[in-house]
Amino acid sequence: MTYAQNVWLYFVLLFGIIIVPGMDMFFVIANSLTGGRRAGLASVLGINLGGIWHTLFGAFFVGALTTLAPNLITIILIASAAYMAWIGFTLIRSSITVDSIGAAPQRSIASAFTQGFVTCILNPKAYMFVLAVYPTFIQPRFGPVWMQALVMGLLTLVTQFVIYGGLGVAAAKAREFLTGNPAVTITIGRVCGVIFFVVAGFTVWHALNA
Repeated sequence: MTYAQNVWLYFVLLFGIIIVPGMDMFFVIANSLTGGRRAGLASVLGINLGGIWHTLFGAFFVGALTTLAPNLITIILIASAAYMAWIGFTLIRSSITVDSIGAAPQRSIASAFTQGFVTCILNPKAYMFVLAVYPTFIQPRFGPVWMQALVMGLLTLVTQFVIYGGLGVAAAKAREFLTGNPAVTITIGRVCGVIFFVVAGFTVWHALNA
């Protein structure tokens, strides 16, 4: 697999996990409903800053792993594949529906930004995702770890901003769409589950050939 194909596969997985309705999405919509577009976009930027933190964490983890314990890479990749397959299994079996998204308590722009950042960096599932995904997509044969992490980080920031920012700008319609179309949200979750299974298979293949 070439580096370009590797980046595209990461983007597909990233897009899938961001588009699944979850707490970050609801947080942005709720703030937009209460404080308007500025509050919604501020919360998106807070989540973006949290995404930068997770990218740095993932780059440090992979860099330390390849430098200090390269013999553990295969084991880490197999464990990562198992975790991603489990996520895929739970998404395929689940029926993700959205009952309601109410307005958030009135917050200032700074408060919406800060809470978006804090909520993001304190999310344990985000750390598990980074620990599972980054060893699969950051590979020494593709060049410096920091450069690959920079590309992945920029992809994460842009994708989050486009999806969450778009939902924040059109908060009322987004809420109506999510709450009024349960079949669509269920389908999104299950498609994302299939994507996780595909990436898990790729990770096993990479581990066996590492």
